Amino acid sequence: MTAIVDSFFPLLALILLGWFLRRRNLLGAGAARELTVFVVWLALPSLLFEAIAGASWAQLWQPQFVIAYAGAMVVTFVLTFWCLPKAAPFADRCLDCFGATYANSGFIGIPLSQLLLGKEALIPATIATLLTAVLLFAVGIVMLELGAGSSTRPLGSIAKAGRAVARNPLVVATVLGGLWSASGWTMPQAPHRLLELLAGAAGPCALVSIGALLAQPAPAGKAATPLMPLVVAKLVVLPAICALLAIKVFALPPVWATTAVLLNALPTGTGPFMLAEFYGRDVARASRVMFVTTILSLVTVPLCIALLR
Repeated sequence: MTAIVDSFFPLLALILLGWFLRRRNLLGAGAARELTVFVVWLALPSLLFEAIAGASWAQLWQPQFVIAYAGAMVVTFVLTFWCLPKAAPFADRCLDCFGATYANSGFIGIPLSQLLLGKEALIPATIATLLTAVLLFAVGIVMLELGAGSSTRPLGSIAKAGRAVARNPLVVATVLGGLWSASGWTMPQAPHRLLELLAGAAGPCALVSIGALLAQPAPAGKAATPLMPLVVAKLVVLPAICALLAIKVFALPPVWATTAVLLNALPTGTGPFMLAEFYGRDVARASRVMFVTTILSLVTVPLCIALLR
């Protein structure tokens, strides 16, 4: 339990510090967005580039981990979609399902897994982050395009999602890191040190930005359906299915299995909120899902860590 507290406390403290600074107006109304831009465009890509560039193909080729992690998301998505009211618009049901499956793997997962499991967890955490922030995000764009009726042809929606993914800084950093790894070159000390500094800022800045975002007043609007099914799906069903696949079905190595389950147990990330804002859906509901799962995860994630240990 001491190890769990020691691992989780720094993350919780950074979130609370961001919340406190925003509530005291020491961080402005746009602070969360600006910090997020820094993390997404500079800090997190640097971290992913460093992880991929320093890894071998044997380390990165982990199909069983991918199936366990992504398979849990797919099963949870389908179950949630089936349980939601059939009368709700298709796009809103899809957005709810993303709220139930889109883990905050980049902002919380990477620093938490490194604190808890060490540097060995960086590769699986990186792969999980890409599956969530790239693959799941692309699927979200396609489904919301179809649900919103903005593209009459499925190929048009897929093409739009493909362009968005190709411009994603996380994808660009991963591709460049893979090319650097394949080249066999040694990173010069000066750029290596720059990337280290940026990568080191990813976790703290991301967590402070989450705290600042949670301190913002919730957008006006009333949720059409209860949030609890989405919260239970995200914090209980998703990690349980992932544990079944990672530990029982594929018997992944301990670090890989623990990382897969732990990252799927995290609260909802900012992806569904961003999609809701971009497509003009229920932003208030997406914000509430992120807020409630983040608050409750302060109890469920340490419990998950204790069970995994």
